[in-house]
Amino acid sequence: MKTLLIVWHSRTGAARAMAAALERGARHAARELDAAPHLAVVRRRAGRAQPGDVLKADGYLFCAPENLGTLSGEMKEFFDRAYYPALDRIAGRPYGLAISAGTDGSGAARQAERICTGWRLRAVAPALVARNGAQTPEAIMAAKTVPAAVLAQCEELGGLLAATLLAGL
Repeated sequence: MKTLLIVWHSRTGAARAMAAALERGARHAARELDAAPHLAVVRRRAGRAQPGDVLKADGYLFCAPENLGTLSGEMKEFFDRAYYPALDRIAGRPYGLAISAGTDGSGAARQAERICTGWRLRAVAPALVARNGAQTPEAIMAAKTVPAAVLAQCEELGGLLAATLLAGL
């Protein structure tokens, strides 16, 4: 049995929708590969994810919004909490990254990639950065609807991570 851990945080709903799409894609890929009984997909909000969840997982999907040019506080706090307990214990495991952003997203992606590099994780794809164009305080704080094309990209990334994990069976 392989375990895929999806850790997410969302303020306006975009990253939550993206994390759900990552999970759908992973589950769909496992069914398509006739390997669903061999893959556990665990989705945890960043505030509830623990170092033990990271240690038990065989692969990871991280999904968060960019806030003020970096990862959201709750996602960063998850990484702070889990980093040292997992250091030197999860090297080589695959991961993927999805970022919800207004007009950039590169700062949050870069920050998460640096953390994953420290853990010596292996990226299966470039970071998926979904930009919604929000620039005013009202638009930034408003509830978000994620376009179908972005959700499809998330499903594809989730499927890629699942297939990567299941390839070793």
